[in-house]
Amino acid sequence: MELKIYKDKQEVAEQFSSFFADKVKSGELFHVALSGGSTPKIVFDVLAEKFGSSINWKQIHFYWGDERCVPPTDADSNFKMTVEHLLAKIDIPYENIHRIKGEDEPQKEALRYSEILAENLPAVDGMPQFDLVILGMGDDGHTASVFPHEIHLWHSEKSCEVAVHPGSGQKRVSITGKIINGAKEVAFLVTGAGKAPKVSEIINKTGDYENYPASLVNPKSKKLYWFLDEDAAANLS
Repeated sequence: MELKIYKDKQEVAEQFSSFFADKVKSGELFHVALSGGSTPKIVFDVLAEKFGSSINWKQIHFYWGDERCVPPTDADSNFKMTVEHLLAKIDIPYENIHRIKGEDEPQKEALRYSEILAENLPAVDGMPQFDLVILGMGDDGHTASVFPHEIHLWHSEKSCEVAVHPGSGQKRVSITGKIINGAKEVAFLVTGAGKAPKVSEIINKTGDYENYPASLVNPKSKKLYWFLDEDAAANLS
């Protein structure tokens, strides 16, 4: 695990964007799972502004770690957010964008997306492998769309599962723990004071950390990065 702590959300976005640009500079095919949320939104803006013309986007394939079960035009759609803040601003082939179809029947879409991963990602030990999985973390310690009340979904043998938001009841399609921990590299983007208690418990292995899905992120490669701002890292010693 490598902790990278920066002043604020903007600096996190800038530093992660440089990290990402460095990872893809070889020009080889690069498969990445994106996250939704406020921090990735700023990251996408920085990527488009600072690296839009220097990154060879034709070699990059975008997927999503989770998606709300809404149409791609809905304000809740992670795909819509990514289009507005990144995809519409860069020159990337349409066939390199592999979205979760949130408008379709959730269980069928979870199965279809599992097949998309199997067809497009290289297989390692019989399992689809991302080059990079980008994750956020909720105030409750959830990551992707695996929430504490459904932590069993993390351990699913399937590549994708249908999760339910504990507050709204909204269904979501999410990749599972075996896909996340099988990635070559995993990066958390976590900012804000509201995240500080869970960040501290998970990293220091204290309190109820075992009940938080984010604590189960432990890639086999051992390449796990936490990009934090000072507010999110405030409770770390």
